Amino acid sequence: MRIHHVQVACPSGGEDAARRFYADGIGMTEVPKPAELAKRGGCWFRSYDASGATTAEIHVGVEEPFAPARKAHPAFLLGSTDELEAVAARLGDLGFETDWRERHTFDGHERCHAFDGAGNRVELLAPAR
Repeated sequence: MRIHHVQVACPSGGEDAARRFYADGIGMTEVPKPAELAKRGGCWFRSYDASGATTAEIHVGVEEPFAPARKAHPAFLLGSTDELEAVAARLGDLGFETDWRERHTFDGHERCHAFDGAGNRVELLAPAR
């Protein structure tokens, strides 16, 4: 068994902020939603390995009333601490909050938390140096 995708929520009209965070910031690829589901709003993103296999998928769905997830969160495993620092810097340059206070609190990893365009908590981690 493996996880197919994780869903987070955004308010109505929050798709562009999600695109800035997940595509421009983290570097995922937006993929089309099935036509029937696209009517609901939201957007989907995937990342791929060198062979083209999907390695992560996140669905951003519209939810009203909306409240950001501040504790529950997806966690994306990056390949190196250099990649972790680069993604966090790119998110910061795009205006997204990143929090490094727990960088060394997860054995074998370095990490930070970021907050997407809707304020949802997202963990980014990489194997420790």
